[in-house]
Amino acid sequence: MLTKQTITVQIFGNMYLYLICAVQGKTIDMVSTFVSDQALQFDYIVVGAGTAGCLLANRLSADASKRVLLLEAGGSDNYHWIHIPVGYLYCIGNPKTDWCFKTQADPGLNGRALGYPRGRVLGGCSSINGMIYMRGQRADYDGWAAQGNKGWGWQDMLPLFIGMEDHHAGSSDFHGSGGAWRVDRQRLSWEVLDAFRQAALEVGIPMVNDFNQGNNEGSDYFEVNQKKGWRWNTSKAFLKPIAHRKNLTVLTRAQTHRVIFEGRQAVGVEFSQDKHIRHARAHHEVVLAAGAIGSPQLLQLSGVGDSALLNSYGINVVHELPGVGANLQDHLQLRTIFKVQGTQTLNTMANSVWGKAKIALEYALSRTGPMSMAPSQLGIFTKSNPSQPRANLQYHVQPLSLERFGENLHHFPAITASVCNLQPTSRGQVNIMSADPTQAPSIDCRYLSTAQDRLVAVESIHLTRRILSAPAMAAFRPEEFKPGAHIDTDAEIERAVGDLGTTIFHPVGTCKMGHDAAAVVDAELRVIGLKGLRVADASIMPTITSGNTNSPTLVIAEKAAQMMMTANQ
Repeated sequence: MLTKQTITVQIFGNMYLYLICAVQGKTIDMVSTFVSDQALQFDYIVVGAGTAGCLLANRLSADASKRVLLLEAGGSDNYHWIHIPVGYLYCIGNPKTDWCFKTQADPGLNGRALGYPRGRVLGGCSSINGMIYMRGQRADYDGWAAQGNKGWGWQDMLPLFIGMEDHHAGSSDFHGSGGAWRVDRQRLSWEVLDAFRQAALEVGIPMVNDFNQGNNEGSDYFEVNQKKGWRWNTSKAFLKPIAHRKNLTVLTRAQTHRVIFEGRQAVGVEFSQDKHIRHARAHHEVVLAAGAIGSPQLLQLSGVGDSALLNSYGINVVHELPGVGANLQDHLQLRTIFKVQGTQTLNTMANSVWGKAKIALEYALSRTGPMSMAPSQLGIFTKSNPSQPRANLQYHVQPLSLERFGENLHHFPAITASVCNLQPTSRGQVNIMSADPTQAPSIDCRYLSTAQDRLVAVESIHLTRRILSAPAMAAFRPEEFKPGAHIDTDAEIERAVGDLGTTIFHPVGTCKMGHDAAAVVDAELRVIGLKGLRVADASIMPTITSGNTNSPTLVIAEKAAQMMMTANQ
């Protein structure tokens, strides 16, 4: 990842950047700032205008006879840093665009707590994330179906992925064109990453040309959700084209406090806007699309969840559902760093005034270069050991290094090979810590809490070292900086990964779809035991998908919209 100091585009002034965004038509400003409570009568209420919510609003409002309300706690996406790809540096950790959550201190991370970014703006996490387009593996979705979730297998989901896609290569058996979700190639390359890919081949990891056909094992450069060098977020893809629809109301800076029930029927929501408490009514359904942190928090605040937890905060129990907030899963990345010689990395490019000026000028003139890049460029999917039934590791390889996000790049040339366990067995929990909806919930990730996850972490460090020792990397004389070549035994490595590990921003699973005692929603995404209420976001995943989770969240919303429209014809 880069740092704020890396790309000094202020050379040209922030006004210039605003002009770029305005000329390119990259912002959304279709938001109603005030609608009287008497007018807040809708067929559907969508809570959260993030990755899932923007698509839901688009699909549900396509029927002009249906009135749709979309509520977003954050603001409009007219912040210029949202649209410049490298601008995630200015969006993550910024309360203008991020909820700025923190995790609980984690024993698996040697007692460390982490910043936990979640989008708080139109487009949600698609406005601040790494822009990597990834579906996951066939086995992920077939696994969901095998758990009794009919209609969620790979062959069910693939047409939905294809239908929403506008792929740079056009239509094929696996890709679509003309859809709203733009997928582009990256607009830069690096000699040292090409060599890393060759080194991976030398240790047995094949080169592939498409990660999104159901088996993503191999190496390739990531495809990204960009268009002509600009970030392509879901606000741009799904809201801007429908700004003219009179049956859609979008309210920003409107934080939902709770779902309103009459008996066990959801009939609306309570929210705050401009310091006023307001109410909106839904004649058909309320759908929560607030994400893996926000959706379980809202259910608990509404009286749906574990009764002991709710009673401890004086919340009236509407429906006992102990699985709410449980089953939290995330991809823990281990950021190994290697110094290199005789090649260009971003560390060397961006640590001079002239280098920064060249980077900014290249982007201003052609929308290429480091300012156009995703945080990670090269991807590798592989097995931590041959006994694994499918690829269980993902590498995000970057031509840069730094101590931690938000700090300066190192002053020596280096690369980062970040590796994560794709199918973790550790499970965490999201729980409210107050009946006050403005107070952040407890996020207890419990990383590396199983022996299996610790074993995979150690194996991944050994594999990384084998790749860096392959002949293709020899010309660059890689020298291990993190965790350090002196850390040798498995026990030492296990301790070190607790210091190295950090989130890669993929929380899922806290409103699990299924049929067991821990399930929160059924296969139609209806909250079990209640009426008129669904959840449609990453929180419904029974198990995490094997890769970046933004586009799988979109396809969940697509399927949910189809089910809702069918049910309310």
